[in-house]
Amino acid sequence: MAQVYNWHLGRSMEYPYEEQHPDRQFAFVFNINRCIACQTCTMACKSTWTFGPGQEYMWWNNVESKPFGGYPQGWDVKLLGKLEQANPGGQVWGEAEEDESGSPRGPYGKYAGKTIFEAAKDGAEDSPQRVLGYLPSEEEWRHPNIHEETAHGPVLGPRDGSHSVELPAHRVWYFYLQRLCNHCTYPGCLAACPRKAIYKRDEDGVVLVDQERCRGYRKCVEACPYKKAMYRPTTRTSEKCIACYPRLEGRDPELGESGVPLETRCMTACVGKIRMQGLVRTEPSGAWANDPGNPLYYLIQERKVALPLYPQFGTEPNGYYIPPRWVPARHLEQMFGPGVEAALEQYSCPDRELLAVLQLFRVSRIVLFRFEIEKGPKVAEVEVTLPSGRKKTQTIYNDTVRGFDARGQEVVRVTVEEPTFERPSRHLNSI
Repeated sequence: MAQVYNWHLGRSMEYPYEEQHPDRQFAFVFNINRCIACQTCTMACKSTWTFGPGQEYMWWNNVESKPFGGYPQGWDVKLLGKLEQANPGGQVWGEAEEDESGSPRGPYGKYAGKTIFEAAKDGAEDSPQRVLGYLPSEEEWRHPNIHEETAHGPVLGPRDGSHSVELPAHRVWYFYLQRLCNHCTYPGCLAACPRKAIYKRDEDGVVLVDQERCRGYRKCVEACPYKKAMYRPTTRTSEKCIACYPRLEGRDPELGESGVPLETRCMTACVGKIRMQGLVRTEPSGAWANDPGNPLYYLIQERKVALPLYPQFGTEPNGYYIPPRWVPARHLEQMFGPGVEAALEQYSCPDRELLAVLQLFRVSRIVLFRFEIEKGPKVAEVEVTLPSGRKKTQTIYNDTVRGFDARGQEVVRVTVEEPTFERPSRHLNSI
């Protein structure tokens, strides 16, 4: 295996292929705290891409209830168990190494355990298995909404005088996890395919399956740690989320001007405004080019308020999540790594700039490449309880944030304080 650098892990790791990175990388951020599990995103994707014969069980986008839900059932628990078995006690994080300038190389520390690529060898250099994984049964694909809104925690009631809602974390809790293909930097599906039918596009890093080369061996289904590669029995090939790449290319004349990248169907349909999507520039090394004016770069790299899902898998996923603030920290750290505490401290009491950028979620179907903030008047002071239990006063300003498209043209302008409009006292519905 080749040695590649994974900035999520803060170290180099083993991967079947040499480093090769796109000019720009498709990425997205989900704010879990805003999701209402309406499944509008799920149905938007389903009605666009997976409504044909053989695709009945395919949900490229889904929203599941954690900690018990999952599609396929137990997709993460089973792989975490296999990774622990191959690497006992190894899913731990240490201090980040420093580069030549003295800055930490990894934003979340250094992962000390084995990834799904390193654990697959199981000590044998000539092992034919490239990726640690498993093939779900038909039963596990059968119920996309299993354990929906099923809470975790002790049984509470008036007898013991306790309460289920307590800050900074709830004693009884669940949360919604929004999922689609992460279009990983080091995809497990690509690594495992014996036909080399899976590839990343040079222009945007979207991971696709070449249907002419695919022979339906289902190695990609077995290897994808997020289980977003799926086998279609009617064509005997695998299929997966394609990131609505015609929209990313700006090739839909009915939706916008030619050449202007647009958000995907699931992003555009989001009712709760939890989603932000974009394209970030990458260096030949795979690192993101310094671009703090890009809202994705700002949230992920600059502020580190959005975190990768299961970074210990080693795929360097390009989907990021703002963690839910009411869930016990130990559970969140297993899912999103050691950056959870810092992310939640910032999100629970955002400063002036972060609060303005958070207004840009789902405000336009045009992908935003840059933002600017115009300062406004002070409008409020609010006392906030942080996840640590400390109290802090948040000062809120009614700033205006502007978003710009790939051409540098302004496409959206929103304020922190939403405007209100009072209807006249007499109108058609007056009583």
